[in-house]
Amino acid sequence: MKNAGNESGSGLVRGISLFQATAINMSQMVGIGPFITIPLILSAMGGPQAIFGWVAGALLAMADGLVWSELGAAMPGEGGSYVYLREAFQYRSGKIMPFLFVWSTLIATPLIMSTGMIGMANYLSFFWPGMTSLDTKLAAVLITVITVALLYRRIDSIGKITTVLWVGMILTVLIMIVAGVTHFNPHLAFAFPSDAFLPSKFLLGLGGGMLISIYDYMGYYTICYMGDEVKNPGRTIPKSVILSIVAVGIIDIFMNLGVIGVVPWKIAMSSQNIGTLFMQDVWGKPGAAIITLLILWTAFASVYTGLLGASRLPYNASADGLFFRSFGKLHEKYNFPHISLLVMGLITAICCFFNLSQIINALMAVAIVVQFMGQVAALTVLRKRQPNLRRPFRQWLYPLPSIIAFVGWAYVFYSSGWSAIELAIGWTVLGVIAFLIWASREKQWPFGVKAIHETYLTERKSAGSHS
Repeated sequence: MKNAGNESGSGLVRGISLFQATAINMSQMVGIGPFITIPLILSAMGGPQAIFGWVAGALLAMADGLVWSELGAAMPGEGGSYVYLREAFQYRSGKIMPFLFVWSTLIATPLIMSTGMIGMANYLSFFWPGMTSLDTKLAAVLITVITVALLYRRIDSIGKITTVLWVGMILTVLIMIVAGVTHFNPHLAFAFPSDAFLPSKFLLGLGGGMLISIYDYMGYYTICYMGDEVKNPGRTIPKSVILSIVAVGIIDIFMNLGVIGVVPWKIAMSSQNIGTLFMQDVWGKPGAAIITLLILWTAFASVYTGLLGASRLPYNASADGLFFRSFGKLHEKYNFPHISLLVMGLITAICCFFNLSQIINALMAVAIVVQFMGQVAALTVLRKRQPNLRRPFRQWLYPLPSIIAFVGWAYVFYSSGWSAIELAIGWTVLGVIAFLIWASREKQWPFGVKAIHETYLTERKSAGSHS
């Protein structure tokens, strides 16, 4: 059976425990995000009412996390969303939905990863204040190379490295929280402007705030991309998703509130390295140097786990015959998808030379429509199409979390702005054209017979027949 033993049916090794899975998720979630987005969310909402944006982002992450938990526990395969979209939408539209997901993610994920690389390079300027723009970009590329080199190994040793990185991340946020609590000034933290809660301004700002805060939470599903490498995935995946959302939600709210309780929000809005500024106000330059090093550690943990999960997606698509076949090769000695990792790393390195601020919203918009909103629909479709599918975890209060997640993602998508929406639509249209070209060559639907393969339902029947 695929879920038994130390090796999955795909040849990958099941070496990731619950603790390591939660560490992978949390390391990807925290990363550089809070240390570069606090000024952005304050600007989007116009003051310390940004706390409501962080709370709204946490609620959306939890509702969506329950979608991931049910799907990930029932179908623990490499690729996460790719698997869920493939299984759910094959009945009517063949392989177009998983194809569009790979199409969007192959570029979107390295771009998101490169924000972490660039963020780390910017924080390095504390130690090298004379860094030029080119120096910063080259530093980001060097960090990418180091990340790929450390990932180029067997998964069980990666789990140990991830645990070490997670410890550094926890130390960073604990120092930030303790410093914030011990120097907290409520008059600064709650200095709301007079028009903070005007309905028109607040609701408009809340959408922008949710867009930024959900970026901070992105990663609670990272372990789902490595389903074939998780021990006891039916229990481990949902537990790790839920635990990581709760833990990071508490961390983010306390840390962000602590920062604006020390640094006046009007000053924080314009900061390029808010973590360093915060600690310099609290503990002076020595404290700023220490926290900068720890922020770099935490950010590295994020990009490390992010590339780890993302590299499994093209591998699974290739193994399924939906992507270039070379991506489906495993390393002969270490049994991991090395071609996929190297290509993802190369794209990330190239992205480090671009200004990402104008395109991140568009790329997230693409992911929202195809992946997140599509995945909510996939859960409902699978409950109807495959009622006998083994579901070790079932979404609590179904379908309420699914409805909340779908409406929340639609709101965030609308709040991304028309330029982002137009670019997202354009990229999706190009993806549809690319799919039609691929389908015509491979004689797939709509140019061939629509093949239905209920992979995980078939596995259960097969296991039952051998028991």
